[in-house]
Amino acid sequence: MIRNGHLIDPAAGVDAPKDILLKDGHVAEIAAPGKLKPIDGAEVIDAAGLTVTPGLIDIHVHLREPGQGYKETIATGTAAAAAGGFTAVAAMPNTVPVNDSIEVTRWMLAPERGAAIRVYPIAAATRGSKGEILNDFAALKSAGVVAVTDDGYPILKDSVMRETLAAAARVGLSVIQHAEDTRMTTGASMNAGPVAFKLGLRGMPPEAESSIVERDIRLVTELHDARVHLHVAHASTAAAVASVRQARRNGLRVTCEVAPHHFLLTEESVGQYDTNAKMNPPLRAAADRDAMIEAILDGVVDAIATDHAPHATHEKEVEFEHAPNGITGLETALGLCLRWLHKEWKMPLGRVLSLLSAQPAAVLGLKGRGTLIVGSFADVLVFDPKAEWTYRAHQGRSKAHNTPFDGWTMHGKVRWTISEGRVAYTSQN
Repeated sequence: MIRNGHLIDPAAGVDAPKDILLKDGHVAEIAAPGKLKPIDGAEVIDAAGLTVTPGLIDIHVHLREPGQGYKETIATGTAAAAAGGFTAVAAMPNTVPVNDSIEVTRWMLAPERGAAIRVYPIAAATRGSKGEILNDFAALKSAGVVAVTDDGYPILKDSVMRETLAAAARVGLSVIQHAEDTRMTTGASMNAGPVAFKLGLRGMPPEAESSIVERDIRLVTELHDARVHLHVAHASTAAAVASVRQARRNGLRVTCEVAPHHFLLTEESVGQYDTNAKMNPPLRAAADRDAMIEAILDGVVDAIATDHAPHATHEKEVEFEHAPNGITGLETALGLCLRWLHKEWKMPLGRVLSLLSAQPAAVLGLKGRGTLIVGSFADVLVFDPKAEWTYRAHQGRSKAHNTPFDGWTMHGKVRWTISEGRVAYTSQN
């Protein structure tokens, strides 16, 4: 039983003091403070002065298992997620081997993996993520897959992408595209611009992203099928979000996500070859960063997703061109969003939380998630909205520490993360 908290449930339109009873992994009852009858043996959480909200959902994470457990494991990655307030994550398929089969999907979901919260596997759209032969989407869905993508390896052939969109629509799966025309980015390690020129690095032009988004939207238009759902992963350019905005105006089912690093940082953060500022898509120019902020504030962006990409320290401590792309993000997303979207840019708290819970659930059709109505899963985040704290990467739950946000001031401290009625994380101090 969670007592004395202030419930913000954007999907249900609730923003008021409420007590909540969780039972058998689901929300059993919600009432005004003091109205719920005491239940013998029930664990009671006093949430006085705290905000209670649906558990956060990250639809873009890399848990590295199977095959790269030295970077992260499903156990450590989900522990980090719980510490960040997340109760569900969707795991990308660029594992070793690639998750393109029901066997790998079932291995990821096995209890032996020790997941602290719910994991939703996303499978490769094509065999081995080679962009050629489609996988069996129906079989993958029956095994627990919630979407398909060749994340990290964009589907470049028009015919294959068209077939992917159509086949996924037939079985009710979303298609997530890593929008990058790799023919424009070979040998590139950061955004094309003055910083890359100064550092002597080959740059990725913004058109490498926007051209693929435009191509994919054209394919969705040509299919004339309302079931087709294209989701643009980690949008980072003004032109890409402009295309998504127009597609929505045209009535197409096109959604997108933005990562905190793309609305907070620019290419200037690379500094003197800081590999913790190297990711793909890369940090862009200030104008693109500002476009991400605008797209979030005006509702074009459907979800905030971290693109949590852990790497071992030794992998990042090399020359910039040779370092792997990616940063961690699960333990910083809420604190950064509350600090910047809510406090600095005055986005209503309910809208910020919706971008991290209800809206990601809607993007992937995760029924019973992202809300705390009676009967939904007992996925709850309890946080202190007034707490200010400093993030220290080496004190986190993730195996990895590759982040540009080490030492940043965050707002909103997670006090309890409850996944399907179980306390997955608590920090009451």
